[in-house]
Amino acid sequence: MPNNPHLDIAPEVANVLQEQRAVVALESTIISHGMPYPQNVDTALRVEQAVRDGGATPATIAILGGRLKVGLSEEEINHLGERGQQVIKTSRRDLPFVIARGEDGATTVAATMIIAAMAGIRVFATGGIGGVHRGVEETMDVSADLDELARTSVAVVCAGIKSVLDIGRTLEYLETKGVPVVGYQTDTLPAFYTRSSSYAVDYRADGVAEIADALQTKWGLGLGGGMVIANPIPEEHALENDEIDTVIAEAIAELTPNGIKGKDVTPFLLAKVAEYTGGRSLTANIELVLNNARLAAAIAAQVTQT
Repeated sequence: MPNNPHLDIAPEVANVLQEQRAVVALESTIISHGMPYPQNVDTALRVEQAVRDGGATPATIAILGGRLKVGLSEEEINHLGERGQQVIKTSRRDLPFVIARGEDGATTVAATMIIAAMAGIRVFATGGIGGVHRGVEETMDVSADLDELARTSVAVVCAGIKSVLDIGRTLEYLETKGVPVVGYQTDTLPAFYTRSSSYAVDYRADGVAEIADALQTKWGLGLGGGMVIANPIPEEHALENDEIDTVIAEAIAELTPNGIKGKDVTPFLLAKVAEYTGGRSLTANIELVLNNARLAAAIAAQVTQT
């Protein structure tokens, strides 16, 4: 088992890892920064249950009192949900300070990957990954998620790249970093709230065994880094491309007047999109995360068998 002095693995998760059975990592920014309380807590618990129903053990990851936590109790999840945005949104650069100062941190995709890898977890389910922001030529705003995907050997199951981002440039960045983008039963990249975009995935995979084989082969070749497994939102919960494009453009126009930048951009945009869609985007967000958790559980189970 891992022997990191900053790492606490919940007994259930530790036992499952010791037995080399399936575990799925889950992030905590969706709890503290992605949704209002108590909907955030309810969603986190539903996502954990979706992983269990899929035959794997959930390991929600966060930092509590400066300790890296792999696997949270319901009480700890509620703590993160109640504190909300008072909890520090924690990426790679923030980890040393949040830990050293004994603070609470909600882990982004990048930080969750780092901690999952420390614990020996290879599969992670989230909503959508970060990426290159629109207007990057002026802001140079590129999510740390992308470099983490290039360096940390954890597969990330998501609903594609968040549609508030520059999808084309994000894909180019991932290509440069050697990160495969795989479409689960799709040839085109899903764009978070919508099932498709105008961009093709690198590879299509129609079954979890194919994905597990590719992951084991990649890591067996010594090719470090992760893989993006893009899983379209269920059709009944998807939003229309034209509607979401219009809403996102309106939300982006509010960034500069409100002085929003850096790590505050994505939460602000997602909140605005929820406002403009009358809450339908929040429902879509919840459903796509549940969908990703189910697929991640199936992949994790297959990875442990190969």
